[in-house]
Amino acid sequence: MLHTIRHGSDTARPPLLIVPGLFGSARNWGVVAKHLSTERLVIAVDQRNHGDSFRSDDHSYPAMAGDLAEVIEAEGRPLDVLGHSMGGKAVMMLALIRPELVHRLIVADIAPVTYPHTGTNEALIAAMKALKIDDLTTRGEADRRLAPGVPDPATRAFLLQSLELRDGPVHWKLNLDALQANMGRIVGWPDPLPAGARPFTGPALFLYGGTSRYLRPDYRPAIEALFPQAEYEGIAGAGHWLHAEKPRETEAAIEAFLSR
Repeated sequence: MLHTIRHGSDTARPPLLIVPGLFGSARNWGVVAKHLSTERLVIAVDQRNHGDSFRSDDHSYPAMAGDLAEVIEAEGRPLDVLGHSMGGKAVMMLALIRPELVHRLIVADIAPVTYPHTGTNEALIAAMKALKIDDLTTRGEADRRLAPGVPDPATRAFLLQSLELRDGPVHWKLNLDALQANMGRIVGWPDPLPAGARPFTGPALFLYGGTSRYLRPDYRPAIEALFPQAEYEGIAGAGHWLHAEKPRETEAAIEAFLSR
């Protein structure tokens, strides 16, 4: 089963499952999860090929949805489910094939569409694979070495959260080979959908960054065909990483939706 980090304690409210995006982990959502856990149990996961979860050559959305179904079934009741980016596609797939497990759905800055294959993610993987790590002792030195391949400091800081410096030999807590091999699937969306998939008729909130282009207005027909109760809310001044760039505003939008 997926590795999880739990925040808060069980209450009368459904627990919230948080599913990070590509290169992300349960730890990345720690502060947001802690703030949201005052009224409910919050469970954040490492997706397959990420963090402390298992490795697999299969990184398809039906497979990821199956992983999430296993976590929810272990809790013994439907959960509220939040996914960002790749995690948003995974939770959408879960809602379409196992709707009985999803109480309410929150999708952060992604749509059920195939995105252009820009090569950006492949370039990040190439930079991580090229990084000489066997003699590293500090994150500062890792940041210096990664800078030529990843010039943006915020992106480097995010990626380096998945570099393990203390537990055994230095290693990436990402299955870079599997992610690289499956990049077409990750930026894509299954067409046709898996057998048995059907529109999710429960409450669904689609959050998006006000400066992001991942959830464009012309994607709304595709969203509403699968999620007929879809609502939309923008986070002003945020890009794709809305939970990192505008965490308090993102938390407020999530809390308002879950508190209805």
